[in-house]
Amino acid sequence: MDAIRIYGGKSLDGQTVVQGSKNASLPILAATLLIEGTCEIENCPDISDVRHMQKLLESLGCRLEREGTLVRVNTLGFSAHDMPSDSVGVMRSSLILAGALLAKTGQICMEYPGGCVIGARPIDLHLKSLRLMGASIEESESGFCAEAARLRGAVLHLPFVSVGATENLILAAVLADGETVIEPAAREPEIGALCEFLRLAGARIKGAGTGRLVIQGVEKLSPVRYRVPADRIVAGTYLCACMCAGGRIFLKDAPVSHMESVLACAESMGASIVCEADGLLVAGRAHESVCDVVRTACYPGFPTDMQSPFMVAMALSGRAGRIEENVFENRFRVVSELCRMGADITVRGNVAYVGGGPLHGAIVQAQELRGGAALVIAALAADGTSIVTNRHYIDRGYEDIVSSLRALGADLELA
Repeated sequence: MDAIRIYGGKSLDGQTVVQGSKNASLPILAATLLIEGTCEIENCPDISDVRHMQKLLESLGCRLEREGTLVRVNTLGFSAHDMPSDSVGVMRSSLILAGALLAKTGQICMEYPGGCVIGARPIDLHLKSLRLMGASIEESESGFCAEAARLRGAVLHLPFVSVGATENLILAAVLADGETVIEPAAREPEIGALCEFLRLAGARIKGAGTGRLVIQGVEKLSPVRYRVPADRIVAGTYLCACMCAGGRIFLKDAPVSHMESVLACAESMGASIVCEADGLLVAGRAHESVCDVVRTACYPGFPTDMQSPFMVAMALSGRAGRIEENVFENRFRVVSELCRMGADITVRGNVAYVGGGPLHGAIVQAQELRGGAALVIAALAADGTSIVTNRHYIDRGYEDIVSSLRALGADLELA
C-alpha cells in the first residue's frame, strides 16, 4: 500500500507528540563516522530517510541498533568502501557523507545523490569547497571520487547560503589540519544541533547560529549521547492541518523557539497560537486575513519546507494571496494536484498566485515530501474522500503520519 485515503470535512481535536528532527538526525548520524566507539542518538525519528542513512552506515561496517527512538551507532568496524546505490540514489543527504569520509579516511567514491525533485541543488559548491581544503576530486557522469591525505583548514567564501554545503564542510573541517572559516554559513537550528553534537564530542566550533563559523581542527573526537531536537517542519505541518480543517490541537514538544516566522504567519491568517512550556496549542481555522504574501527565505526567514502546507491554508482563507519561492526553483509541483481538488492557483516564475475557495475530494499524486504532506492537509479540509498516492515520499520525513493525524482526530487510513 503506497497511498493514504482521507475522509475530509472533520475538524481536529487532540494531542500528538512531535517527532525528532529529520534534518538534524541525518547529519548527526553522518557525524558519528568521525568518532571511534558507540554514540547514542536519542529522539531519532523512524522515517525512511533515516533508515536509508542507517543502511549507508551499515554498508561501511558500522553496527546500528534501534530501541524506540534511541539509535546506537558503533563505528569500530568502520571501513571505507562503496555504498549501496539504492540508498545513495534516493536521498540527497547522503552527500554529507563525503565530508565525513574524507576527513576520517581520506577517500570516497559515490554516485551523485538523489532525493526530492524540488530544484537543481547542484553539488559543485560542495566539491569546490572540498578542493579548497586539499581534496583531489575526479567527476564522471554518474558520480565522483575524492581523496586527501588529510584535509587542511581553509577560508571558504560560499556564493550563497547552503544548508547542505554548510553541514558537509563542518564535517570535513572538525578533523582537518588548522582553522576553517565558513561564510556565509547556514543558520538553521539543524546546523546548531550538528555543532552541539560535535562540540560534545570534542570539536572546536564557534559561531553556530550565526552567518560565520570558525572551526579549529582536532586530532580525535569521543563518543557521546545526544538528544535530537523536535522537528519544526513536522510541527508546522500539523499546525497547518488544524488551520485548514479547524479545531483545537496540542503539539507536544513542538520547538516553538525555532518556529517564529511560521507562527507569525499562522497568526496573521487567523490561527490562535499559545506557546506553552511543553508544546504548542493551536486553535481556529484560516480565514480572511492580513497575510496576503509569503516569501520563503533562509532561516530565520519563512522556511521553504512550509511553503506547500501554507499554500493550502492560503487557498482556504477566503482571500487572494501570493507565495514567493526564493530557495528552490521547482517547489510548485504540488500546484497542479491542488488544482485537481478545486484550488485556484496560477504560477508565474517563482510566484504562485493563490485564490480562495472550497476544496473537494480527488485522487492526487505526491511528487515530493512536503508537497505530499500538503495534499494530505488539503484532503483533511476538503469535502468528500481523497486518495493521496506515492505515500513513500511522505514517509521520507513523517513518522507514521496516519497515526499522528488520527491522534488529532482526523479520519484517514492507509490505502
